[in-house]
Amino acid sequence: MSDPVKPKVYYNSACPVCRAGINSQRSRMESCGITDIEWVDVHNNPEAVKEVGASLEEVRERLYLKDEAGNINIGTEAFAELWAKTPKQRWLGFMVRLPIIRPTVAFAYNVFARLLYRWNRKLKHW
Repeated sequence: MSDPVKPKVYYNSACPVCRAGINSQRSRMESCGITDIEWVDVHNNPEAVKEVGASLEEVRERLYLKDEAGNINIGTEAFAELWAKTPKQRWLGFMVRLPIIRPTVAFAYNVFARLLYRWNRKLKHW
């Protein structure tokens, strides 16, 4: 019998904002006993982006999560998956998926992610 597949989060540690956010989320989850997630830093492991069918630049710009079923979640959907697994954040995972809220949150995230990506490139973080 094979081991169950762990969800994998693909993030870019070269971005200080992304690194801080992931470190915070990871600590929050681990303090709740959630340790079945693999955290993949694409800055130190750029070949890993092949696992989600994206380019390195795409994963540098947006958070990616591959769930237990192999589904790829990007941006707000990736965050919603993480929040849904975290006891004190489940409400947030639910809220961002509501039909009225989802498009607004996704738009805001995509704008923020694009600006943050450009800022990181300008400062030559990679």
